[in-house]
Amino acid sequence: MPTRLQAIYRVRCDAHAIAARAQAIAVEQSVEMPVSAIADEAVRAEIVGRVEDIAELDASLFQVRVSLAAETVGDDPGQLLNMLFGNTSLHEDVTLQDIELPAALIAAFGGPRHGLAGLRERAGASERALTCSALKPQGLPAERLADIARAFAQGGVNFIKDDHGLADQAYSPFAARVTAITAALRQTARPDGTCARYVPSLSGDLDAMRAQLALAIGAGIDTAMIAPMIAGFSNFHRLVREHPGMAFIAHPTMAGAARIAPPLLLGKLFRLLGADAVVFPNHGGRFGYSPDTCRAIAESSLAVQSGLRRSVPVPAGGMTTDRVGEMLDFYGGDVMLLIGGALLEAGARLSEATQAFVGEVERYDYRRRA
Repeated sequence: MPTRLQAIYRVRCDAHAIAARAQAIAVEQSVEMPVSAIADEAVRAEIVGRVEDIAELDASLFQVRVSLAAETVGDDPGQLLNMLFGNTSLHEDVTLQDIELPAALIAAFGGPRHGLAGLRERAGASERALTCSALKPQGLPAERLADIARAFAQGGVNFIKDDHGLADQAYSPFAARVTAITAALRQTARPDGTCARYVPSLSGDLDAMRAQLALAIGAGIDTAMIAPMIAGFSNFHRLVREHPGMAFIAHPTMAGAARIAPPLLLGKLFRLLGADAVVFPNHGGRFGYSPDTCRAIAESSLAVQSGLRRSVPVPAGGMTTDRVGEMLDFYGGDVMLLIGGALLEAGARLSEATQAFVGEVERYDYRRRA
């Protein structure tokens, strides 16, 4: 385990210039000034970034490993991202590919409070994959969204989340949604005592999200959705630490603008900051992620890492019920399948379509992949 941060970059550069380019990245991501102008010997020895390795991957494509002093992070998630990729993100030919962190820093951030085991317990599903659907479209009043939630619940789905575009709009205020949807779900409790979990989407500034969480907790809600790239890493982490009983599902909106490798950003960093589950675009849907990228995101979310609880991978983005078996073959049972629009196309038969989706997940032979 390293004692310094290890940042691993992919850099497009001519071979004759890569050594100087790597050194420039190390300096930019640490002291951001000519090293020759630094008189303090301790700063030169410990704080200035170090180029640890350069490996050629392809013609004019290199992997560069830079180590940075862990002390520069100050246990702040926003500063972690700043140190790893702040100014260098402005160079369009560099991506942040991966990181390795000291154990003490991983412990300081803490990871998920509940993770896979906690969400399984809430859903009453100890072995099979979890199920989720989304309330859409935005523009509907709270009462109409509650009707949709009721139909999903009658179909047996575990988690019913807001569409990430739902915020605190006049046509469906956050408080009205919480009131209407929780009431609808209480009316559809199942014979085994389980109930579908409503997952409201948090939005606004830190004070607004704190107020929304207080309202949700008061209504008996124990799972919420947040978009870390919109809310900010530090705010997301603060909410996780302040609300230990709440599970957080992280949404990937704006993650594609970061030029950070998806397995690192969605699978590793979101988990590090406290995401109990991470939504990401599955291959073959509306987005262009490859099977290899999706597998790497899932593996990063679930990997054994310094005592962190495992996050639940949530492949989504235009998924349909006829792909359930294929997705379970690909990901196994430690996953949450999210199907939204494809179920909503059933219209008045939404409950039946949801029941068919849940039934496929429950009937799948998970031993075949063990």
